[in-house]
Amino acid sequence: MKVAIIGVGTTKFGEHWDKSLRELAIEAGTNAIIDAKVRGSEIDSIYLGNMSAGRFIGQEHVAALVSGELGLSIPAVRVEGACASGGIALRQGILSILSGQDDIVLAGGAEKMTDLMTDGATTALMGAASQEWEAYYGLTFPSLYAMIARRHMFEFGTTREQIAKVAVKNHHNGSLNPIAQFNKEITVEEVLNSTMVADPLTLLDCSPITDGAAALILCKAELAKKYTDNPVYIIGSGQASDTLALHDRRSLTTLDATVKAAQVAYKQAGINVDDIDLAEVHDCFTIAEIVATEDLGFCKKGEGGKLLDEGATELTGRIPVNTSGGLKAVGHPVGATGVKQAIEIVLQLRGEADKRQVKDAKIGLTHNVGGSGATAVVHIFSR
Repeated sequence: MKVAIIGVGTTKFGEHWDKSLRELAIEAGTNAIIDAKVRGSEIDSIYLGNMSAGRFIGQEHVAALVSGELGLSIPAVRVEGACASGGIALRQGILSILSGQDDIVLAGGAEKMTDLMTDGATTALMGAASQEWEAYYGLTFPSLYAMIARRHMFEFGTTREQIAKVAVKNHHNGSLNPIAQFNKEITVEEVLNSTMVADPLTLLDCSPITDGAAALILCKAELAKKYTDNPVYIIGSGQASDTLALHDRRSLTTLDATVKAAQVAYKQAGINVDDIDLAEVHDCFTIAEIVATEDLGFCKKGEGGKLLDEGATELTGRIPVNTSGGLKAVGHPVGATGVKQAIEIVLQLRGEADKRQVKDAKIGLTHNVGGSGATAVVHIFSR
């Protein structure tokens, strides 16, 4: 399997009071088209990740909205998979090229979340959880991930300080990323002493509510050199599902959908976990990064906290994780996150990540999760 990425584009992530979803999506899409040096008439289809524009801004039919604003009368499809919407949009773009249907595809994601007050945004986001068994009883995503954290601490002795180190590391990386919502470094003490949200997770353990958009231009591998001397190739793509409600899962400390999606992606790529040079994983909450590093095989189950103590996931570590700053520092506009992750890997493999650059990066991985793990998408990229 091989599909090329020839262009990337993104907005800055944050609170865009002066920009609409349409404007954000067009900015990212236009930047990607310019970067790829393609004409709009060469694009065969659009796949747009968007979780909940209807709830956030009252706008449905967003794929047609974007294609119309770009002046493209081509097939445009909105893809929804909760917080994994962007990753699935990318996967659908890959599949459309591999099927032979399309030669060039725009795969993007966009979300405008800050037009709602926090209560409204929380309600919209809980649409990604079980309404009958979770939302009805007052659960929120911070409380669901807090249960995962508590169980992880109980089963494996993971410490509160280890969990906090995820936020510290990712804020450091975010301080080096010009598109990040938060460019300020923080300390373990600041994480531990910030406002309690759902014990043991505090405010600084949680990714923020964010506006933003991101886009990629994909093409057939054999066409890539027509447009760029430095293409990045997608060599593996896996997606898997699990139960929507957390209480139906086999385990609270393993996201089986991640494990299965990763297995498919590794097999497609013809590599094993030791070949991965860096990864962007879904750190919607700090504990989520720890669980992801275990489920992806970067360490044994229960040893994700030790990776942080050893510095293994830092920019100069054995397996740098969330070099962009992750969802925690860059922000989490839910429909765009999976595409933003891919853009960070592309920049790293091109050697264009500036102060975040991982030395000699050749193979990268992205991991995008919907809800509390009901959907997971894993992509593998190579120079």
